[in-house]
Amino acid sequence: MVNQKMKQLGQNRSVIRDIFEYGRRRKEQIGEENVFDFSLGNPSVPAPEILTQTLERLIKDTPPQLLHAYTSAAGDDGVRRAVAEYLNNTYDAGVSPDYIYMTCGAAASLTISLTALTEPGDEAAVFAPFFPEYRVFAEQAGAKLKVIPSRKGDFQADADEIEKGITPATKCLIINSPNNPTGAVLTDESIQTIAHILTAKQQQYGHPIYLISDEPYRELVYGTEAPYLTKYYDNTIVCYSFSKSLSLPGERIGYVLVSPKAQSCSDIFDAVCGAGRALGFVCAPALFQYAVKECLGQTADLSVYDANRTLLYGALTDYGFECVKPDGAFYLFMKSPEPDAVRFCQRAKKYELLLVPADSFGCEGYVRISYCVQTDRIKAALPQFKRLAEDYGLKQPD
Repeated sequence: MVNQKMKQLGQNRSVIRDIFEYGRRRKEQIGEENVFDFSLGNPSVPAPEILTQTLERLIKDTPPQLLHAYTSAAGDDGVRRAVAEYLNNTYDAGVSPDYIYMTCGAAASLTISLTALTEPGDEAAVFAPFFPEYRVFAEQAGAKLKVIPSRKGDFQADADEIEKGITPATKCLIINSPNNPTGAVLTDESIQTIAHILTAKQQQYGHPIYLISDEPYRELVYGTEAPYLTKYYDNTIVCYSFSKSLSLPGERIGYVLVSPKAQSCSDIFDAVCGAGRALGFVCAPALFQYAVKECLGQTADLSVYDANRTLLYGALTDYGFECVKPDGAFYLFMKSPEPDAVRFCQRAKKYELLLVPADSFGCEGYVRISYCVQTDRIKAALPQFKRLAEDYGLKQPD
């Protein structure tokens, strides 16, 4: 017999992936141009030219026995030094290359960090709405996911809910800013609130509570900034991915960063290394370690997402839909016109609109719309959204 829990995970894809696969089949049936797939956070903007040039140079000029060889388990020393230097120069982050572990993207970073920190019986807290795979990552580590509601309306930190949600069993709190699925960026005030409460709870319970910052969307902000967490709270672990900033989701490259100010930071980093070993994540892809070292601070043309955001938010609110205006990432969080968001998404399929109900994100009654598609696809979809609004009898604002 096989592990039944793993079998169940394999048989039951995430809601996002399930809708994406439906869209793939539907495109084969009626043509790609007739399906409007807003399910997956798959960047449509090309990677920056500097990345292509760097890859070409590395492949051309680096001896194969070096280019494709194993690096140190935690990552190439030169890459780790460059990452630390960039973070310190850019954010005054106060980090050290000795506590950076290169990984296969943010999913690996989170899985490693949760495995390193938690034991059976521990709680990993998270703000809702949250990326559904957090539950999978936490539970595979033996922890229980504890969901803490965000403040309604703007999805900032709710002090009262945090006070109630952090318990003696809490080992860590995962935050994701800019957020998937809301696009909310936690403000300086929210971060200070979180740090203040966690500090008090640590003293009350007599053990550290770690803040895990999931940051694949750090650079995707519009008219605002995402505060760097190591400056606010000592017991911080950062999980970063280059997938979105450099349009590299399929290459799976990122890192775990343990703050040197964290309690027992050396022990935590040893546990990170051990978790990477146990999970089979030692030595992130060497070619892309070397490539991102040369592209630190560079991004794809993220202005496209801002244009998409403005276009989609403006149109949908004009049609009568209620939306949260995103400050970051590339998702629009829209209130379902009926209480059952799953049923609403099924109804949207009549118009070939593929949207993701937010029930599995811990927030019923909303849907997520991923606008990292090409702008002309959004323009082509707008008449379908308008028909959907008319189907529900929504009124345009005066």
